[in-house]
Amino acid sequence: MVALLLLLFLVPFLLYVAAPQIRKMLSSGVCTSSTQLPGKVVVITGANTGIGKETAKDLAQRGARVYLACRDVQKGELVAKEIQNTTGNPQVLVRKLDLADTKSVRAFAENFLAEEKKLHILINNAGVMMCPYSKTADGFEMHMGVNHLGSGVTAYSVHPGTVNSELIRHSAAMRCMWRLFSFFIKTPQQGAQTSLYCALTEGLESLNGNHFSDCQVAWVSAQARNETIARRLWDVSCELLGLPTE
Repeated sequence: MVALLLLLFLVPFLLYVAAPQIRKMLSSGVCTSSTQLPGKVVVITGANTGIGKETAKDLAQRGARVYLACRDVQKGELVAKEIQNTTGNPQVLVRKLDLADTKSVRAFAENFLAEEKKLHILINNAGVMMCPYSKTADGFEMHMGVNHLGSGVTAYSVHPGTVNSELIRHSAAMRCMWRLFSFFIKTPQQGAQTSLYCALTEGLESLNGNHFSDCQVAWVSAQARNETIARRLWDVSCELLGLPTE
């Protein structure tokens, strides 16, 4: 009995002591680029919290003009001010973007084109997970409408790992799990590293379309590499959005 009680105490204690090293191991990918971005224009969706906020802070620190594309403009303005104060870069701007409404997506694009001649870096960071069943303004299921149709197609896909962010806000069970295993979960800054790596590292052009995790190309299933399936998904997506397929 004493041995069992000792074991029950010892295991959590050892996990607690080892947690920093385990987290470090799980967060092995780090963007080491020293690239500076004066004169470059960046758009980051969902940049008012979590990974998006940390990504915006890093790119602003490098001198870029950073647009925080957010559904909650008021919250975005507070974050923009915080990033401006932290980085000394006044070119952190907030623009309204609701990925659950294609009218908002089109309005954002039109307004951006009226402001800027070029877009150098686009990071589609915003997303939802485990939402209660609901539909977007256009009648699409929320996950499909926001994560795929609202965000569009990107050159790279990235997996940030298991990160302590607001993505799990719709699931009480996941929030409890996150608290229980918080010592092993990446911080938003650690979770931003792969997005930063893909945005800043030179010579990745030949790897367009690949999936990245921990700042390196990651394995994906055969279905994800199937060109026929990919083309079909593209065509169906364009059809749903009323866009030409070519």
